[in-house]
Amino acid sequence: MVTNIQSTELDFNSIKQSLKTFLAQKEEFKDYDFEGSGLSNILDVLAYNTHFNALTANMAINESFLETAQLRSSVITNAQSLGYFPRSYTSSSATVQLSLDLTTFSGTPPISITLPAGTLFTSVVENVSYTFQTLQAYTAENDGFDLYIFGDDDGNLESKLYEGVRKTQTFFVPRPEEKRIYVIGDEALDKNTIEVSVYDNSSSTNSVTYSNITEAIRIDSNTRFYLLREAANGFYELQFGVDNSFGQEPVTGNKIEVSYLTTNGEAPNGALSFSAQNSVTVGAQSFPLAVGVLSVATGGSEKESIESIRTLAPLNFASQRRMVTKEDYRALILANYSSVRDANTWGGEENDPVDYGKIYISLKFEDDIDNDSKETVKSDITKNLIAPLGTMSIDPVYVDPTTTYLGITTLFDYNPNLSSLTPRASATAIENEVVNYFDENLEIFGNSFRRSALLSRIDDLNEAILSSSMIVELNQRLELDLNVSKSYSLTFPVEIATPDDVNYRINTSRFIFDSKTCRIKNKLNSYTLQIVNEADEVIERNIGTYDNNGTINIIDLNASSILNSLDYIKVFATPANQATIRPGKNYILELDTDNNNAIFNIDYQKNRKIL
Repeated sequence: MVTNIQSTELDFNSIKQSLKTFLAQKEEFKDYDFEGSGLSNILDVLAYNTHFNALTANMAINESFLETAQLRSSVITNAQSLGYFPRSYTSSSATVQLSLDLTTFSGTPPISITLPAGTLFTSVVENVSYTFQTLQAYTAENDGFDLYIFGDDDGNLESKLYEGVRKTQTFFVPRPEEKRIYVIGDEALDKNTIEVSVYDNSSSTNSVTYSNITEAIRIDSNTRFYLLREAANGFYELQFGVDNSFGQEPVTGNKIEVSYLTTNGEAPNGALSFSAQNSVTVGAQSFPLAVGVLSVATGGSEKESIESIRTLAPLNFASQRRMVTKEDYRALILANYSSVRDANTWGGEENDPVDYGKIYISLKFEDDIDNDSKETVKSDITKNLIAPLGTMSIDPVYVDPTTTYLGITTLFDYNPNLSSLTPRASATAIENEVVNYFDENLEIFGNSFRRSALLSRIDDLNEAILSSSMIVELNQRLELDLNVSKSYSLTFPVEIATPDDVNYRINTSRFIFDSKTCRIKNKLNSYTLQIVNEADEVIERNIGTYDNNGTINIIDLNASSILNSLDYIKVFATPANQATIRPGKNYILELDTDNNNAIFNIDYQKNRKIL
């Protein structure tokens, strides 16, 4: 018997029915036909009002918590309450070598030449022109032959170009009783390029520089910091603390000048050719600035996604801007470097072999990051993150991630009478679902492959799929030095199956050895590896071994070429446990798209027919 109305119900019809049931219990509405009367319209209004109120309350409560918030503004507000400030747009950057040839200079060439910050360059990506520029001054000295190569203060003969247009906004500090928040109306700014200068007044030429509070190691009465945070409308708000909480703050009448790059995010990534927009003037003569590209433009990105904020904000809060635990290292690296897609860290005491006094770091970069840029990021992490925030006597060791690919063969029974899809179309749908599973659950550190979870998704695709099973095979890519006798070693993240007299546990793709097309297989019922030709005739009886722990050693292999013009062969291994593949430390699991197959068996549930 209903004695109250379910005011938190979200379904309109359920609310209306609850209202009718409630009223029907009253003596004056006994045996009343609610549907056939004008009272039905009133009940509609009441139900809609209750529905909207419940929906609003539900949404308001959800938006109050980081885990359930859906609006970006709500997620950002919750993250900022934890001290986490999401990444803004990030400028794409390239490393180049800039040089001037003054061999035709009339007169005595200068000893050195300085290229100012803000020197502009142009690059074209997919028929769209983008502006790049230097953010600092670079100096070049005469090499004795009137050639000048520009370098930085550390002596590196290279320069960094950043994509974006330099913009400046000016504010004046109001009276103390007014709200001192300065809105920068640009959603596409790169907050890593912001420069904040404070002048005494509008006519003053002397300024002091303020730094981002996120870079603060300590705060005292002499420090000058600002806080920059994303507002609900996507713009950015600049603040200087209250009552000198950030150290010295601007006073009434001061002029605040904010300079920054507004950028196109990831679109300019891949730029590989740059031309200076202007020539360089030396002694009233103009000379073209030559640009040699050392690394293509990479690292440009959009604003940090909602899901990334939801994941990293709690980790960043736990780290408290110090690097003590391994999770602190991971959280701060991911929060500060947009080119790093994922990171994994572990202490030296967890390493094999044990190495005390070390923190091991493995970084998975975005796909468009070249090796030079990766090394630059690693160096920056060590110098600008670990050095000021890390624990003394703990040294970083960088370990490249090892990708292990999974080949998936799905076998399924299919009843065509239960679906309009052909068996082949269903097989394609299964292959696509495997791709989706890997995209959603793997390809980052620490995530395991679980066969039962994937099979459940496959069984749910179509009622015509009666049952399914799966064969899982691992492979890693081994780069070979051709025409050189060399030994190789690789390790899989899980145990390899014990050899037997029926199945090969180790197998490779084809290569040319001794003028024959060959591959490596383990000898049946043995851990010994052999080279065999296409007829499975043994060419080399002992080329190495493997063990159950996942290590494969290949000894003195001299291949002359690899089929399909590749520089690597695939080394396949059968895992001891195909149900769960659990990577550790620097291992990442990805799908081998060349070995993702679904094979159907027609089953009318009466007579079976194999195709």
